[in-house]
Amino acid sequence: MAQPPILSLEGMALQQGGKWLFGGPENEPLDLHIGPRDRLALIGRNGVGKTTLFRMIDGQIETDAGTRKLKPHAKIVLLEQDPDLTGHATLMDWALSGDHAPQEHEVEAIAGQLGIDMSRETKGASGGEKRRAAIARALAQDPDLLLMDEPTNHLDLGAIDWLEGWLDRYRGAFVVISHDRTFLKRLTRATIWLDRGNLRRKEVGFGGYEAWEEQVYAEEARAAEKLDAKLKLEAHWLERGVTARRKRNQGRLEKLWQMRAQRASMISAAGTAKLKLATEEEFKSKSVIVADKITKSYGDRTIIKPFSLRIQRGDRIGIVGANGAGKTTLLKMLTGELEPDSGTVDIAKTLTGVMIDQQRQLLTADKTVRQVLAEGGDWIDVRGNRKHVQAYLKDFLFDPKIVDMKVAVLSGGERSRLLLAREFAKASNLLVLDEPTNDLDLETLDLLQEVIADYEGTVLIVSHDRDFLDRTVTITLGLDGTGKVDVVAGGYEDWEKKRQKPVVGKAKTEKQADKPAPAPAASKPTKLSYKDQRDYELLPARIEELEAAITRGEAILADPDLYTSDPQKFANVSKGIENARNEKDAAEERWLMLAEQVEAL
Repeated sequence: MAQPPILSLEGMALQQGGKWLFGGPENEPLDLHIGPRDRLALIGRNGVGKTTLFRMIDGQIETDAGTRKLKPHAKIVLLEQDPDLTGHATLMDWALSGDHAPQEHEVEAIAGQLGIDMSRETKGASGGEKRRAAIARALAQDPDLLLMDEPTNHLDLGAIDWLEGWLDRYRGAFVVISHDRTFLKRLTRATIWLDRGNLRRKEVGFGGYEAWEEQVYAEEARAAEKLDAKLKLEAHWLERGVTARRKRNQGRLEKLWQMRAQRASMISAAGTAKLKLATEEEFKSKSVIVADKITKSYGDRTIIKPFSLRIQRGDRIGIVGANGAGKTTLLKMLTGELEPDSGTVDIAKTLTGVMIDQQRQLLTADKTVRQVLAEGGDWIDVRGNRKHVQAYLKDFLFDPKIVDMKVAVLSGGERSRLLLAREFAKASNLLVLDEPTNDLDLETLDLLQEVIADYEGTVLIVSHDRDFLDRTVTITLGLDGTGKVDVVAGGYEDWEKKRQKPVVGKAKTEKQADKPAPAPAASKPTKLSYKDQRDYELLPARIEELEAAITRGEAILADPDLYTSDPQKFANVSKGIENARNEKDAAEERWLMLAEQVEAL
C-alpha cells in the first residue's frame, strides 16, 4: 500500500521581479508530491528556479498562490550550496546554530568520517572544509526529507564516495540538484525536470533523463510544426540546439576513443610515464610540455616522486586524486608556475595558455554582457575569427536578447557561463582548467565538453567530476597521495580499473622507469580478420542497444513496490541489468582493442 507523501505542493505560483517564475498566465500551476523513500534528481538550466523551488519546499518563501502540506512531525533539512557562516567563530558553532540544531556528538561522528575538524575557524575555512561541515550539519539532523544543492562541489573523490554510501543506506527521502552525472546516475530513482516554468516528473533515474528530455522536445517540435507557429519555433532554438549537440557528440565520443587508443599504444604496459613512438624525432617535434624526472616535497612529505611525461599538441590531460594529493602542485609544475625540487620542465615557446581556475575571475557587476564580451561593440574576435556578439551568445546557450543586460542580474551559473564565453574567445593553444565544472548546469557541461573536443590545442584539466573526465580526456594522471603518479590512457574509469587490477609480471624499479622507453621494433600490422572487422563495425550499435536495455531495466526497478508485488520479476530484471552491464563492458574493451589495430593499419 502506497504511503502518504512527506510533502505536497499544490497549485503553486510565484512572481519574482515582476515575472511569473512558476504558474501565472503562461504556465501551469506547480504541483509536487514527495514520498517517504523518494530519490529525486531535480534537473533544469541555471536560472530556471531550482534553488527557489528548494526554498519553497523548505517553507522559506511565501508564494502568490497554492498550498504547502507537510506530514506532521516530518523534518526537512536543506543543504545549501553556499551557506552563510557569518557571525559564527568556528564550524561547530555554526553547525549547532538554528532552530533544529543537531547534537554535537552526532556532528562530530559524521565530521570524523568526512575528515573535517569542526573546531576550524570559519574565517579561514576553505570551500572544501565549509562543504564538509555543511554536510555534517545536515546529515546529523536525521531529516525525513533532505534537499541537497550541489552537494559534491568542492569535495574530493573520497568524500564523494563516502556521501554516496551514506545516501545509499539513508532511510528517508531526498531531492538533489547536481551537475555530477555519476552521482545522479548512482543514486536517483526518479527525475523532476523544471523547464520554462513547468515541472515534469518521470519515474526513472537520471540515467534515463536525456532520452526522456529529447523525446519531450521532439514531441514539442512536431506540435509546433503542425501549428506552423513561427514564434513557437523561435522559442525552441535552444532546446533543438541541445539535441543536435548531443547527436554531434556521438561522433566526438568515437573520436575520443580513437585518440585514447592511439595514446595507449604509446604508454608502456607497466604504466610508466615514458611514452613510445616508432619515430622518436616525430614525437619530440609534437611535444609542447616535457617533464623529466620532476619531484616536489613540502618538508618531510613527498608530493611528487620522480615523474616524466611528454605532452603532445592536442592531448587532453586529466589530473585526479584526493584533496591534498598534489593535483594543483603537479598542474603548476607542468605549466611552469611552480619550479620542481629536481628535474626539469621544458615548455614550448609557442605555447600560449588560458587559465580558468575554481576561484573564477569576478565579472564587473555593473557592466553589460556586450561590454564583457565585445568591449561595448557588436563584434567579437573568437580565436582569430570575427563573430557577431549575439551569435556568439547563442553558442553559449544564452538568449541573444540579454546582450545589453547588466551582469548583476545574471544568476551565478549564468555568470560562470559568460566567463567561459569570454575566456574561450581568446587566442590560445593551451587550456588549463582547474575544477571547471563548479556552478555549471548540465547543458553548460555538455557545451564545455563540446568546446574542449573542438579545441585544436592542448588541454590540462583538474577535476573531481568523474563523468566529465570520462567524456573529455585522453590521458589521466592519477595521484594516490604517496607521491606516485599513474599514467593511464583514458578517463577516470580507466584509472579506477587500473588501480583495482593487480600488476602481472615483474615491476620496474623507479630507476628503470625513468629511462626512456626504446622505440618498438618496426613490424607490419596484420589486416583485421573477417570476424574482427565485423565486430569493429557492429559493436558500437550493440553497445547502444545494451545501454538502452540497462536504462529500461532501471526504469522498471524504479517502482518501489515491485520487490513486494513481484519478487521474481524484480530478480529477473536485476539479473538482466547485471548481464547487460557485463556484456557492455566486454564489448567496449573489445572495440577499443580493435580500434588500436585499425589505427595501426
